[in-house]
Amino acid sequence: MSALYREYLEVADFGSYEDFLRNYRINVPENFNFAYDVLDRIAREEPDKRALVWHTPEGETKEFTFADISRQSDRVAAMLTRMGVKKGDKIMLVLKRHYSFWYTIMALHKIGAVTVPATNLLTKKDIVYRAHAADIKGVIATGHGSFPAYMEEALPDCPTVEFLMMVGDTREGWLSFEEELEKPAEPFAPAQRPTCNDDILLLYFTSGTSGMPKMVAHDYTYPLGHIQTAVFWHQCQENGLHLTVAETGWAKSVWGKLYGQWLAGCAVMAYDFDKFVPREILEVIQKFGITSFCAPPTIYRFMMTEEMEQYDLSSLKHCTIAGEALNPDVYQQWLRRTGIEMRECYGQTELCVTVCTFPWMKVNPGSMGKPSPMFDIDIIDEEGNSCPPGVVGEMVIRTRRGRPIGMYQGYYREQERTDSVWHDGLYHTLDLAWRDEWGYYWYVGRADDVIKSSGYRIGPFEVESALMEHPAVLETAITGVPDPVRGQIVKATIVLNKGFEPSDALKKELFNLKFQHSTNQLENPQRIVAVKKDIARVMTLIREAQLNGQNS
Repeated sequence: MSALYREYLEVADFGSYEDFLRNYRINVPENFNFAYDVLDRIAREEPDKRALVWHTPEGETKEFTFADISRQSDRVAAMLTRMGVKKGDKIMLVLKRHYSFWYTIMALHKIGAVTVPATNLLTKKDIVYRAHAADIKGVIATGHGSFPAYMEEALPDCPTVEFLMMVGDTREGWLSFEEELEKPAEPFAPAQRPTCNDDILLLYFTSGTSGMPKMVAHDYTYPLGHIQTAVFWHQCQENGLHLTVAETGWAKSVWGKLYGQWLAGCAVMAYDFDKFVPREILEVIQKFGITSFCAPPTIYRFMMTEEMEQYDLSSLKHCTIAGEALNPDVYQQWLRRTGIEMRECYGQTELCVTVCTFPWMKVNPGSMGKPSPMFDIDIIDEEGNSCPPGVVGEMVIRTRRGRPIGMYQGYYREQERTDSVWHDGLYHTLDLAWRDEWGYYWYVGRADDVIKSSGYRIGPFEVESALMEHPAVLETAITGVPDPVRGQIVKATIVLNKGFEPSDALKKELFNLKFQHSTNQLENPQRIVAVKKDIARVMTLIREAQLNGQNS
């Protein structure tokens, strides 16, 4: 059995980005349901195929086949049906990285209930808001951490919540997931498909810069949008093992720990940690033979503070970054140490892979890549006109031809909020970027995060990238500080690398580096664009020369 994703594409093999852009089409079946059409099918045809590897820092390991996940999902679906969960009910999952997440979310898909993933970092007010906004019927949560206590505080103010269920532990007032699973129940065998493509599959709460979190509604076709994620960005291998470090409460989890990976025939690795320890991630890559890896640049930076030569990372074939923009310095360091290029991608909770460095493309460090064939993307100015190369504007998606696969339905129960960003055939990402002459997109920042100083717009990421080139800087955050003369000035908060100590001399050195970068933008805002274009042009020529066997 070849990877299932091929059956959902009109063309499955592409020779170039242009070919990919021209011929990538998803054939969406009627009433597609990932749990039945992907999980259960693989379980029938390749029951012993590895689906999930779960590991803890304490050394506990469990491995699950597709038959295991399918069988357990049926048991959970039977249990929840016995408890009265039905199609359309909202069930909140707060399971961190515990293996029960995978068969529980599949059970909810089979029932037709709506999965509401959430992080265990929620406090009482966060829980109350979510319960009211989504009419949460039940909560299935891990017993670890502070969430259970906050949930109990919130419960009197959550009238729609009918049950609390705990995984891996017992607590007064909570049903035991394991005990309920052992109780007699009618075998789960729906007479017919319980869902249609337009039904809500997932509700993700995502925060903006103002107001309460929004509820992003994705339908049952959404998993097919992640074929691009796993196959053409992560480059997951058939029978490989992919590790994305995200916790299951965040949308990035289903990007990198579920849908696309299983469609690609690749197992997922769940490293169930609470505290990030760089050394442990390297040990997991070595011990389990991780073939593809995705994490924010911050995690790569901390991993590179370790003595990486002590670890055998030869299984690793592809590395990707997400969650924050990639500094070119991080890219170069990782390439020198591993020989692997890091491929960047841009997307939102509302979308899937939107702009990406796809396999056939040269990597331009710091660039997000080029547009996905699923989205009609443009960069526009404040009047709605397309921006020429080198000019910063807002990224938008044109939707007059219909809503693309992988794009959200809208903000649940908030039509006005949906209309504020999606109107007149345009979805506004509220992210600023520019594109170069070769079609590569370069991230600048959120429209409301850009620092406005003396009438000019300064992208925090650009200042951050300049500071990251200094060997003393491990981590930095750039913010705007009110100034009576210039409106705002640039402030940098810095975490130093090992071997460096704070000093007035270092502070002055970093200040001069930051000040020079900011001043260049203020004196001539087009200068940065021109320099970037020159650098991109030179890098392209060098790579072409290298590919042609010339001495660059």
